Amino acid sequence: MMSDVQRLRPPVYPVGKVNIPEANVLNLKNGIPVFIIESGTEDITRLEFTFRAGQVREKEALVASTTNMMLTEGSVYHKAEEISSMLDFHGAYINSSYEKDRAGIVIYLLSKHLSKILDLGREILFSPAFPENELETLMKKRLRWFLVNREKVHNIALDQFFESIFGKNHPYGRQAIEDDFSSIKPSLLREFHKLNYLPSNMAIIISGRPPVNTKELLEEFFGDLPGQELSPGSEVLHPRGEGPKKVHIPRKGAVQTAIRIGSATINKRHKDYPGLKILDTILGGYFGSRLMKNIREEKGYTYGINSLVTSFDLSGYKAISTEVSTKYSRNAVEEIYKEIDRLSNEPVSNEELNLVKNYMSGEMLRMFDGPFALAESFRAVWEFGLGNEYYYRLAERIKTISSDEIMELAQTYYNIDDLYQVTVGEE
Repeated sequence: MMSDVQRLRPPVYPVGKVNIPEANVLNLKNGIPVFIIESGTEDITRLEFTFRAGQVREKEALVASTTNMMLTEGSVYHKAEEISSMLDFHGAYINSSYEKDRAGIVIYLLSKHLSKILDLGREILFSPAFPENELETLMKKRLRWFLVNREKVHNIALDQFFESIFGKNHPYGRQAIEDDFSSIKPSLLREFHKLNYLPSNMAIIISGRPPVNTKELLEEFFGDLPGQELSPGSEVLHPRGEGPKKVHIPRKGAVQTAIRIGSATINKRHKDYPGLKILDTILGGYFGSRLMKNIREEKGYTYGINSLVTSFDLSGYKAISTEVSTKYSRNAVEEIYKEIDRLSNEPVSNEELNLVKNYMSGEMLRMFDGPFALAESFRAVWEFGLGNEYYYRLAERIKTISSDEIMELAQTYYNIDDLYQVTVGEE
């Protein structure tokens, strides 16, 4: 006999083929690539300018991120407050975008004001002043954030984790220290900007409902910028883990112990990456994952635990992260390894695998829900030299992957002896 809940439960239907809008690709007369994804019903536009100007391009710590943050702190023509007022007047909102490999700005605007915002965007990107007073204020603020975060076990664990899996001298693993905040000068930012914020190093991604004369406007404001070769920069070696596989950083008086377990791995360019994403979801990538059921629901060691697999240009990485009461830290680590071992040696049941497949199929639909999500999903593959074929391959892998293939992936990519373990908390 069905319960009331069963009678009220809506039917579940399999996700059909996902049709992803393709970007309209064009190049300005100076070679700047432009990708336009027209979607949505409102006259709103998302405008992204992205450069290969992330942490991997810097020689001194904090230079890349500070350069990007200072773009809106004044130009040779307008002060920071004037730039802010112009954005507000035209109903626009700006975000700095800074990552390991790329940096830039994203502007959300009313489509009718595209001309004004393109004019301002060119000024912000190519005529920054890097005023000393604003830089000093920013670095004092960033230092305060840094010192506060140094007291949080999860931040300490994350920094050490990146250092362990990529190497402390690699840009992905190199960490800032307190003295770095006082060494940033306008001259360093100007030099980094001169070498990296170039038309030849730039792409423009537009989504939403831009006006019909968008191409003409782009040519007007960006097509005349002179071309210039990107400097090769410092040689970046392949990331390589170093130091002991297990690191504990004592923090006297800490209520919780932060745990990070994982290693460097493949990125989106590798054929196994879609399967690895499915494996990761089973392990700890959603609320019903094995780690959540075991360590949160059954053992009660933590409020939350998750795993992830993500990509950088030169590598990917996988990580399991949680914070647990100090008295449970050893037990929690043991249970994490037990769940990894299970995936390598026991087939996933059809019921669990189908649940994860349905969840991931639904999440894929959310990735393309609306013009702004479409732009973010586009850039997430474009920067790896991929296109929508990656998502079609992922969707097909979700539908067809078997329990035996899950075990093979776990045996290949989750060898426990290859994992790094970082804990931060009481002894």
